[in-house]
Amino acid sequence: MLGVTALGTLMTQAGETAGAVDSGHTAWMIAATALVLFMTMPGLALFYGGLVRARNVLSVMAQCAGIACMASLLWVAGLYSLAFKGDGGWIGNLDAAFLKGITPDTVAPGTHVPEALFVMFQMTFAIITPGLYVGAVVERMKFGAMLMFSALWLVLVYVPVTHWVWGGGWLQVMGIKDLAGGIVVHTTAGVSALVLAVLLGRRRGFPEHPHQPHNPGMVFVGAAMLWVGWFGFNAGSQLTASGAAGMTLLVTHLSACSAALVWCLLERLRNGKVGLIGLVTGLVAGLATITPASGDVGPAGAILIGSMAAVACYFTVSLIREKLHIDDSLDVFAVHGVGGIFGTLLVAFFGQSWLGGLGAVKSVGMQLGIQAAGVGVTIVWSAAATAAIALLIKATLGLRVSEEQEYEGMDQSEHGETAYPNEA
Repeated sequence: MLGVTALGTLMTQAGETAGAVDSGHTAWMIAATALVLFMTMPGLALFYGGLVRARNVLSVMAQCAGIACMASLLWVAGLYSLAFKGDGGWIGNLDAAFLKGITPDTVAPGTHVPEALFVMFQMTFAIITPGLYVGAVVERMKFGAMLMFSALWLVLVYVPVTHWVWGGGWLQVMGIKDLAGGIVVHTTAGVSALVLAVLLGRRRGFPEHPHQPHNPGMVFVGAAMLWVGWFGFNAGSQLTASGAAGMTLLVTHLSACSAALVWCLLERLRNGKVGLIGLVTGLVAGLATITPASGDVGPAGAILIGSMAAVACYFTVSLIREKLHIDDSLDVFAVHGVGGIFGTLLVAFFGQSWLGGLGAVKSVGMQLGIQAAGVGVTIVWSAAATAAIALLIKATLGLRVSEEQEYEGMDQSEHGETAYPNEA
């Protein structure tokens, strides 16, 4: 296995070599791990929960929570080992299944942090990635089908791509740049979200009748939690309490800010008003787009990436909803998929020192070719595997609730509960 960090950044790039555990790096990574889990529960659960109708809010939260628990157990059982152990170009091995051989004193290869902590940090990525595509199929996909789909998706999509990019696989050997998951997280989840939305079909009344968010305030709170948690997501991926982590945190913040403001401007020009939901959607688009590039660009590049991300994602939302009439309910592909793909490609440009980057990339043409190859293969693999898994589950468990259950709302029909019991 190559001496890789959580997200493909070698500690040796910071002038350090692997050895004993360092308490400063370890303390930061414990905090970063907690921040990434904070992104899913409660961040993503509240963000998505506020965007759906009141009778479906608990179903979204249940799916986020169920995926978190299921993914955690599978990660320890064998998925971590398949992603990060072995020297195969396409997949790892099961030498560390159930964390065999990993003790409190084991140091993660190429780092100064305990491997148990490295396992947990990576686990939070495996939790939030399938949580993202929940937003594409809200209000109509069965709870059990979602858990089964996600279990198979982690095995067939997430783990192989993780190994390719971060675990010593063929893309990492080529020199792919993806610090925190533009390919591994956002491209996989975004493409899968689009395929799932198409295969599952539209919600009742879409697109003729808009499905308005029931609680914009909840959306804002969830988005704020995502923003804060994203610092652990990106800066934590450096695996060091260092200047590199500090710069990553800074550029992450700047991209989010510029994307949010540009999104507001686009809404004002098009609709005459600026919505809170639009503002935070732009914010998330900026965060998703800077993610792969956050270890290689400078402040000016981050501001430009965020601004460009807002434009690209904003018009993709319109294309998917208004032109193609695909019911990707919470715009997962437009925001996360397009953002992740766009940011992965832009690192070839804004990582160059003459554009204010840190200069740790190859020439524009060479790096762009590597980035494009990684994106292209991941899109094809994610789409094909998602379709196969979805069709399998449709033929066995069934993917979608009945029309009666959808009309009643999934909180009652699937979970026997209501988020607002005092309301008529």
